[in-house]
Amino acid sequence: MKLTKAQYDEIAQFLGHMQPTRQSLRKLKEKFPSQSQSTLLSIFSQEYQKQIKRTHAKHHTAEAVETYYQRLTYLRSLYGKYLNGVMKNAAAPVLLELANEVDFAPSLMARIVLERYLQEKEQAIPEDQLRAKGYDKTPDFILEVPVAVEGHIIHWIESKASFGDESSHQAYLQDQFWSYWNRFGPGLVIYWYGFIEELDCHRERGILLKDCFPTDIVTLRHSMAQR
Repeated sequence: MKLTKAQYDEIAQFLGHMQPTRQSLRKLKEKFPSQSQSTLLSIFSQEYQKQIKRTHAKHHTAEAVETYYQRLTYLRSLYGKYLNGVMKNAAAPVLLELANEVDFAPSLMARIVLERYLQEKEQAIPEDQLRAKGYDKTPDFILEVPVAVEGHIIHWIESKASFGDESSHQAYLQDQFWSYWNRFGPGLVIYWYGFIEELDCHRERGILLKDCFPTDIVTLRHSMAQR
């Protein structure tokens, strides 16, 4: 599903005044009933990720990490005493409550606390060892024989299970798509949950956007048979 930039901006503005909860997602669907649920869910997720990125740095300062770790240790201790020991209530949602209190993603809060715990136990793995090592990014599909889609030659296909908004698309262009273009030639990007139609502006330079798999593919064999 393609959206105009104006349609996308209206959805993003509506999300800007809401907390990332299931209730908010339900309100989003009620507000924009003509949009597909999968598209709205993808936009909802991406806007939340942007919010997290904007505040990511402040939650990773040494002072913040130590504060969160000590708070969590103290809260867990209180739960343990109240319920006759931590082991009897290991599922107490203290980490979730702390994450909600400081408006940060629970999964990222868990990572902060875990890394701090490992440091304390002198079992920490260097950050560079936790990251993916040394591999070159390549498209999802590199075609041995190029095809044509809507009159454009395609050498590779990249599949994105997300909605293509401005910020994510620009990041993909910089980090992936132009690199693919330099190495393999023109290609096709499929945003399965739709994209802002104005972003499909690099066709002549060699990057085509679609929201579904094309049905009008022209192969080399087909074009030779027509001659």
